[in-house]
Amino acid sequence: MTRTFARAALALIAGVAPMTAHAIGPDYHRPAVTLAPAYRTSLPAAAAPAPPLDAWWSGFGDPELVRVVARAEAQNLDIEQARARLLQSRAAAKAAGAALLPEVDANGGASAVQQSLLSPFGAVGSHLPGFERSYGEYTLGAVASWEIDLFGGLRRAHEAAKADAGAADAEATAIRTSVAAEAADAYLQVRGLQARLAVARHQETTEADLVDLLRRRAAEGVSADRELREAEAEYEGVRATLPPLTAALDAQLNRLDVLMGAEAGTYRDELAAAAPTPAPPTIAPGDGPADLLRRRPDVLSAEQRLVAANARIGAAISDYYPKVSVSGLLGLDSLSASQFFTGTALAHQVSAGFSWRLFDFGRVDAEVAGAKGREAEALAAYRATVYRATEEVEDAFSDLVQQEARAEALQRQVAQLTTARAQAQQAYEQGVTSLVEVRDADRELLAASDQLEQTRADAARSAVEAFRALGGGWRPRG
Repeated sequence: MTRTFARAALALIAGVAPMTAHAIGPDYHRPAVTLAPAYRTSLPAAAAPAPPLDAWWSGFGDPELVRVVARAEAQNLDIEQARARLLQSRAAAKAAGAALLPEVDANGGASAVQQSLLSPFGAVGSHLPGFERSYGEYTLGAVASWEIDLFGGLRRAHEAAKADAGAADAEATAIRTSVAAEAADAYLQVRGLQARLAVARHQETTEADLVDLLRRRAAEGVSADRELREAEAEYEGVRATLPPLTAALDAQLNRLDVLMGAEAGTYRDELAAAAPTPAPPTIAPGDGPADLLRRRPDVLSAEQRLVAANARIGAAISDYYPKVSVSGLLGLDSLSASQFFTGTALAHQVSAGFSWRLFDFGRVDAEVAGAKGREAEALAAYRATVYRATEEVEDAFSDLVQQEARAEALQRQVAQLTTARAQAQQAYEQGVTSLVEVRDADRELLAASDQLEQTRADAARSAVEAFRALGGGWRPRG
């Protein structure tokens, strides 16, 4: 009888196994998203080869920037958290895959038992011949169980879990690329603020020289005391611009330290010496907006979330159908240690069963509808992510082009104002013009020079944003 049942169970497994080749529910197909063949904002003609997109920071030609980004990628704590989340998602995918395979548990034990003579069994048994109040029991065996994935619900769940792990992988990449961009942005702001401080300090020296000149002229009775007071006020006004710039510089240095996974102030001395703001490198736009579908980690993550939502529709639909399982037991059970490994102690059992949610008052319908709703939400989120990606690229390209044009105009303005200021100083010393013209020239030169340095930094930062928007920092996996 036992052998007959075992053969029937094995026949059942062999019969249903070919039926599990196709999982129920919709298969995933990438949705069509209409995109323009090229970006609408044209970048200037390349003056030099573009750096590789996965290491764009090397294109600035600044070794210190390269060191900063490398340190941030190695030490940033947001990246470390993303890696931990990725490990969790991969573990969940592995567990979902294990659900497709049989589960085997081993157990065993030895026990010594003494019956109570006052229990029902002991009170009756004690009057029977051969009754032994004390005895031992020895067991050893293995129990196997397997839910046969007849309609593919478990495979769809595994597919969804793998897609979730893929989304977590893409999200970890997105965080790494964002951290690289944030570190470069902070570094460029440091250099820009150092340059602006240098402009302000140079102007401070110029105003101090003018004050000294007026003091000598006032002592000689050549200039009025009012001119000296006005020059001193202008000098203090220039000095007043230094604290806000210094505070902003300190804030960016602190931001950079935290991005590099360190306490604020840790690496400040390394960047204490001012250096020029690096110019933006050439940017290669790739194959246009369609390239974002392959390179942008947030787009890749959104697509994997869509894949997972699509697979969960099949997992929900599988609950319309019966679930079949097979289990078996093979072991030894004996009251005597000496007979434990004999054929008479052998015990085995094979069983098969199924469960079917026939009447659940629409619960499966609701679960399927909910899964389809989540898939529709994921589809909308995917398309929105793609369109936001194109928006960010277009905005970054436009900002870069305009910032570079503004920097060129400001550079010409500073050159003219520098000449005009020298001429005003010379004319004042010769008594041809008043001090008002010198002070006006100083203010205009300071404002234009400050704007020039800020615009140079902004142009470099726009290049960083363009690289980030293009998916720069993403590295294909081998």
